[in-house]
Amino acid sequence: MTDTPQKDHWLVRPSTIARLWLAFTAVLAVTVAAQLVYGVKGYFGVDGWFGFGAVFGFLACLLMVLAAKGLGRLIKRDERYYDDGDSDA
Repeated sequence: MTDTPQKDHWLVRPSTIARLWLAFTAVLAVTVAAQLVYGVKGYFGVDGWFGFGAVFGFLACLLMVLAAKGLGRLIKRDERYYDDGDSDA
């Protein structure tokens, strides 16, 4: 074995994470700002409000994360759940 340290994957480097946050924030800002140029026709009233898609997408994602956390707590098993009782291993 060699003692050379392995390089981190490019997606876990702090500099890459900062750049990705900046890029995603810029894409979101441009997408929301595009609504100033291109009008959105709302079919239900509230969906025509400025920035509705961004707010709705954020809230839907938040709801999915919270539901997944709740489901994880509901179906979580003990870490020794699959042990068969043999301690010979």
